[in-house]
Amino acid sequence: MDATVSKRWLLARLYEPEQTIVDCRFTLGKPKAGRDSYEQEHIPGAVYLDLELDLSAPVGEHGGRHPLPDPQELAVRLSKLGIGNDTRIVAYDDENSMNAARLWWLLRYLGHEQVYILEGGFSQWKEGKYPVTDHQPVRVPSAFVPKVQPRMLADVHKVQQVSANMEPSASPAALPSVLIDSRARERFLGQEETLDKKAGHIPGAFNFFWKDTQNADGSFKSAEELQEHFAELDQDAEIIVYCGSGVTACPNVLALEKAGFKNVRLYAGSWSDWISYEENTIATGE
Repeated sequence: MDATVSKRWLLARLYEPEQTIVDCRFTLGKPKAGRDSYEQEHIPGAVYLDLELDLSAPVGEHGGRHPLPDPQELAVRLSKLGIGNDTRIVAYDDENSMNAARLWWLLRYLGHEQVYILEGGFSQWKEGKYPVTDHQPVRVPSAFVPKVQPRMLADVHKVQQVSANMEPSASPAALPSVLIDSRARERFLGQEETLDKKAGHIPGAFNFFWKDTQNADGSFKSAEELQEHFAELDQDAEIIVYCGSGVTACPNVLALEKAGFKNVRLYAGSWSDWISYEENTIATGE
């Protein structure tokens, strides 16, 4: 089954007891906006998880702006929401699936495969006249036992190693390990930076903007379209994906896997972690 589901698919299964819908709406710079939007209206039965309070650890010296949450602590949060190891989870947001994809990645990192993203997010759900409510469900606690998948993660030491082994002007198709920068082009080039203290990118990285994996309506492109989008990459290569803080990289991870790439890893700390180490070099321009 694909990692995304349609509005009709969800509507047909809206009240199935083995399913939990998770609202992941969050606005950077407005930390209460997502929760406020959820309390005003949401998809019936949905619970809320906050990007910074639930899906990230507190910010420290390293780890970036959205450090990965402790697996055991996240498991406790999930358990309190009635999410167990057999629960099917459908996540949505209103930010082109970037926060929903963060939850999608985190759950799979914890060994949970039954997690999907609602195509188009909440606004399209509401515009399509699908049901919404302000009622917050009472959830019976469950037991979520994490089974962490370390192969899905790349730390700063791994990224340093890959970056150091990059040959100037090398084609990505010829590389056994590739760094993918998911940010907008101007941030990759170092021409603009509004979120982090330093501008530029990790030396040797290639730029694949995360929103280019989606259609105009916010749905993900087909597997064939994504294969064409990533055509210059070797399907057998190790792909390490990063962004500013490990959030918008997650839709790129999803898109790469949908395109058939089997060895895709997330550099969770991403650019904001990379620049927290004085010894790490910075590249700008092409």
